[in-house]
Amino acid sequence: DGVRGKVGEAPITPDFVMRLGNAAGRVLAQGRSGKGERPSVLIGKEIAKALKEKLIRIEPLDRSQIGPGSIDLTLGNDFRIFKKQSTIYHIRNHSDIQFITKAVHVRDDGYIVIKPGEMILGITKEKITLADNISGRLEGRSRFARFGLAVHVTAGFMHPGISNHQVLEIVNLGHGPLALYPGTRICQFIFEKCDGHAMYQGRFVKQIKP
Repeated sequence: DGVRGKVGEAPITPDFVMRLGNAAGRVLAQGRSGKGERPSVLIGKEIAKALKEKLIRIEPLDRSQIGPGSIDLTLGNDFRIFKKQSTIYHIRNHSDIQFITKAVHVRDDGYIVIKPGEMILGITKEKITLADNISGRLEGRSRFARFGLAVHVTAGFMHPGISNHQVLEIVNLGHGPLALYPGTRICQFIFEKCDGHAMYQGRFVKQIKP
């Protein structure tokens, strides 16, 4: 009799499964036909097209930073390091990271060291501006992940309409100290076409330092 079960009161049969698959195929086909814009990741020529049409603006940008599915971003010169204290950090909606960190500037020919288990804040050298129907994600690069370097902890989503530098929550998950140099292509930005339009107007809308 084939596979049997229940969806509500309807028995699950091979014929039912086939009809369900055909219906799903029609829904996908409708999406591809343009009757409803689907969110999608921009790759290759679509990234180049968006840059040309200024739907994506990255300043400064060297063409060698553009990859097949993302754009590499470089580490800036400004950081925030956590103060050495045993006080409890109270995490609330109005909490301000500046009270428990201090600003550090590193010269172009210098570096900053992160010990195992330590976290610092950095920022991208580039300013990223997105159209109101493009969002994105910040991800690490595999060559540095192999050292145990996490470059953007938990807050990787970038809203449509942003126009700012991106703060990096950098953590050393490895077994030894790591030295980071300004100008290193430390992370990558992945672009996504949105279903609809919106503009980010949040707390960090004009951030230029961590």
